[in-house]
Amino acid sequence: MADPRRVHPLASHAATVTPSDAVCVAALPPATRLSLRTADAAAAGAALGFTLGTPICRAEAAGPRAALKLGPDEWLLLAPDGEAAALMGVAVAGSLVDVSHRSTAIEISGPFAVEALAAFVALDLDAAAFPVGMCSRTVFGKAEIVLWRTAAEVFRIEVWRSFAPYVWECLDESCREYW
Repeated sequence: MADPRRVHPLASHAATVTPSDAVCVAALPPATRLSLRTADAAAAGAALGFTLGTPICRAEAAGPRAALKLGPDEWLLLAPDGEAAALMGVAVAGSLVDVSHRSTAIEISGPFAVEALAAFVALDLDAAAFPVGMCSRTVFGKAEIVLWRTAAEVFRIEVWRSFAPYVWECLDESCREYW
């Protein structure tokens, strides 16, 4: 169940979205986010119900859940809002930390999403270099983010709540050219 006291950090910004077929920016709803560090991915994945066998910088999504492998023994686990308590109750060898309230997510989509992101991200976001399913910890302007390409023209940005308005405003600026 969602926490009624939680206010989305982009609540006031999301109301100002300019609809466009070229590029669209959207604040995603709250989600459960867990930081997992473990040397036994198979056992942790089986216990938690996530597939953790992907290579580094790749994500594995199954329904509403996803596991983003950010390092040799590090994953960002995403699940529907409200699942944190149940997942935190599972015994795993390693470290499992609920970081749900630390971050928020922004989605940028459309045929010009790559160009809008490229204004603030130094990664090569061409589909050949950053294909669907790839994820990476990187810098967006001056904010650390996790960037995940979820579809050919769709990216998910995981950003700390305190940096979310900054990232939103930067995206707003870079998207204006396409609206």
